[in-house]
Amino acid sequence: MLHLTDGQHCAAVVDERERRCWPVAELLPGFDGDILALIRDWERIAPRLAPSGHGRPLDEARCLAPLRPPRNLFCVGKNYRAHAAEFARSGFDRTAAAGEDAPEAPVIFTKTPQTVIGDSEPIPRHAGTTAALDYEAELAVVIGRGGRGIARERAMEHVWGYTIANDVTARDLQARHRQWFLGKSLDGFCPLGPWLVSADAFDPARARIRCWVDDELRQDACTGDLIFDIPTLIATLSAGIALQPGDLILTGTPAGVGIGFEPPRFLQAGQRVRIAIDGIGTLQNPIGA
Repeated sequence: MLHLTDGQHCAAVVDERERRCWPVAELLPGFDGDILALIRDWERIAPRLAPSGHGRPLDEARCLAPLRPPRNLFCVGKNYRAHAAEFARSGFDRTAAAGEDAPEAPVIFTKTPQTVIGDSEPIPRHAGTTAALDYEAELAVVIGRGGRGIARERAMEHVWGYTIANDVTARDLQARHRQWFLGKSLDGFCPLGPWLVSADAFDPARARIRCWVDDELRQDACTGDLIFDIPTLIATLSAGIALQPGDLILTGTPAGVGIGFEPPRFLQAGQRVRIAIDGIGTLQNPIGA
C-alpha cells in the first residue's frame, strides 16, 4: 500500500528498479479496494494489472504496511537449526527439552494485527515494559486461497506470495511468561514490507536473507534452510484451522539475533534495523525513543 502526494492510500503495482508505481484504481477503473481485496479476487484481477503508460514517480509516494492481516499472524519459532541452538544457549528459552537442538514439530505462536507497521516507521521502544528488545528477520508467506486440511503436496497452491517481516521480541517478557504471545505482541512489533511479491515471481527455497543493525551485519542465511518448509507449515496449521486469504505465516528467523551474543546485544533507541531478502526488497525501521 502507498500513501500518494494527493492524500490517497492505495494498492499499487510497483517497479522498484525503475522507481515507478501504478495505482490499481488507474489500471482497473472502479476498483476501490485494498491489497486484501486484490488477493481475494486475484485470479480474475491479475491478468488486468499489466502497467501501462509512465505511471507515477515512486519517490513521491510513501510506503505503508503492504497488508493489514484480518486476524492474528501465524508465527513459527526455532525453525533454523543454528538459531534454535543459540536460543537454547541464551537462557531465554523456557520451552526446549533437555538436549534438544531442534524441535520435533513446528513451534507455533501468534502476533496480533496491531503489531504490524510499515517500512521506515519507528519500532516502539516500550522502555517501561521491556529492557530486552530484539530483532528477528523472517520470510513471511501470504495465503491466497483458503482451506482446511490442506495436503502438504498441494500446499503451495494456496500461497499468494511473500514479504519481509521483523518478528520484534521482548526477550524478558518471552522468558518470564513462558508462553511467547505477550513478548511478541506489543504494539508495533511486526514491521512488514516494503512490498508483496507474488508467488510466481519468487523462489522461497533459494533466497538470501540478511539483517543489519545500523551497519553491522548480524544475520545471513538462506530461506531454504528452514527445518520445516512452507508446505509442512501450511499443512500443520490447516489441519484444524481454516486458513483464509490474507493470512500471514512468519516462517522463523536464522541465527544472529541479539540473544545469540555474549553478552546479549539488545536494540536501543536510535538504532536502525535493516532486513533484505533477495527478490523481495529491503525493510528498514528505526527504534523509537
